[in-house]
This record gives sequence, C-alpha cells and structure tokens, in this order.
Amino acid sequence: MFFKKIGVVGGGTMGQGISQMLAAKGLDVLLVEHTTQKLDHAYNMIETNLDKQLEKWAITKAEKKLILSRITKVGHLAELGSCDMVIETITEDLEAKKKVFHQLDQVCPSNVILASNTSTLSLTELASSTKYPERVIGMHFIHPVSRVDLVEIIRGLKTSDTTFEETRRFVEEVVDKKGVMIYESPGFVTSRLICLLINEALHVLQEGVASAEDIDDAMRIGYNFQHGPLEMADRFGLDSVEAALERMFREFGELKYRPSTVLKKMVRAGHLGVKSGEGFFKYDKDGDRL
Repeated sequence: MFFKKIGVVGGGTMGQGISQMLAAKGLDVLLVEHTTQKLDHAYNMIETNLDKQLEKWAITKAEKKLILSRITKVGHLAELGSCDMVIETITEDLEAKKKVFHQLDQVCPSNVILASNTSTLSLTELASSTKYPERVIGMHFIHPVSRVDLVEIIRGLKTSDTTFEETRRFVEEVVDKKGVMIYESPGFVTSRLICLLINEALHVLQEGVASAEDIDDAMRIGYNFQHGPLEMADRFGLDSVEAALERMFREFGELKYRPSTVLKKMVRAGHLGVKSGEGFFKYDKDGDRL
C-alpha cells in the first residue's frame, strides 16, 4: 500500500499534533472537524506551534509554509474517501467514536485502513460498527506527537494480519517511529502504567506528603521525566485521566484504578489542566506553564 494522503478526524490536541507531524513527514493531510470554528482553531494552533519552532530555529519560514500547505481543512467525513488511511482522534467517547467509524466505513473503500488514536477503548467494539472490521486498528500516538517516537499498535479481535503489517510499516517506515504491538486490554500499556503513576502521585498529594511542585520535581529530576506526573495529568487533561481510570476500574475491578478524590474535585471545579488554563499548575493560552 502506498501512503500519500491521510485523513485525521478531530482537531483537538492530539489531532493537531498528528496532523502537523504527518505534514512535516511530507504527507498530505485532510483535517476534519464538525464546525468551521473548531477547524479554524485547530489550524491556528498548529500554526502557533510552528511559530514556536521557528523562534527556536528548529524550522525555517519556508518549512513552516510547506507544512501548513499540506494540511487541508475539511468539514465533512464524506471527503475522506480519497485517503489512503484515516486516523480518528476525537474525544474518548465510545458511542461517538463508533458513529464516526460507521460513517467512515460507508465513505472509504474497503482496502483503506481505519485507525483510532484511542488510549483506552476496545478496538473490537469500535470495529463492530463497521462492515469491514478487519481493517480497523488502534494507533495510539503519545503527546507531544512530534517529540515522542513511539506508537502503540493495537489489534482488535478481527484486525487482519495485512492491516497490522501495513500499519506497522506506516508507523516505522513512513512516519519513522517505533511501533510496539499491543494485544487489546483496557489502557493498553502506556495509559495503564502512566495513569497509575498519576493516581499514586495524587494520593501522595492528598496525604500531604509533599507539594505538587516537589512531587513533580522529585520525579522529573530524580528519574529524568520530561514532566512530573501532575504536570503530565494537566497536559493530558484531568477529565481524560479521570475517564481512563474510571474505565480501567470498571474493567479490572481493582481498587488501584479508582480515581483519587482530588482528581474528581478538580474535574468538577473545571480545572482541567492546560485546556482550561489551570490544573495543578497554571498555563498561558499557548499551553506554556506560568
């Protein structure tokens, strides 16, 4: 299979990161959102991120212009029929994702791979909403997409060998990242482990063992993390972390996955992290920590 044009459904943080990364690798991207406002916002955020790279001399003005020229704003899923692969990156809502896959199944030829960037949901269940479940696979990128060279490739019950091999080739040869094969399980590997770390950090905070700043410094400096567990939670979105933990708690039934009460209170207060400007720490409109 030849990969040239990729559809990306969803213009949130992950959708922006994946679109920018694909365009930087020389691929044409069709970015889909259901409103013009959200589509414009996603495109503007990609441009803002490129401007930051420009300021650091990481790219040139010509490279920025070229990357943006490869991203086309699209308002309807029907326009993705010409893509070689489609990656869904909408919110972690099972029914909403199943609806998207059902629609994609109708507009994309049967040989086109339909991938989901889900971090916790069942690929088998997502595939059940399609006529061709063998072409549905999980491709979990990790934020920030451009700097993390790992992708979890998750097989659903009916994912074909061809779909898996072509997806692995896309990940390792086309976008030049390390692909690891995961058998379907709630949270897969990365989300399952990192959410437990975050949850334990929240218990440590709740018990008054150390401040948020010191907890993060201990892990960031002591174990060479890019961000401490609490800033990680802020960047993932506290609501997303809570939803992932709740889902694993229901699936496994083990108390270690039960979300901390601190996390629940923060979400109820609307302090969701970077996306709201405040979580355990405060952030500016560009997502930089204040």
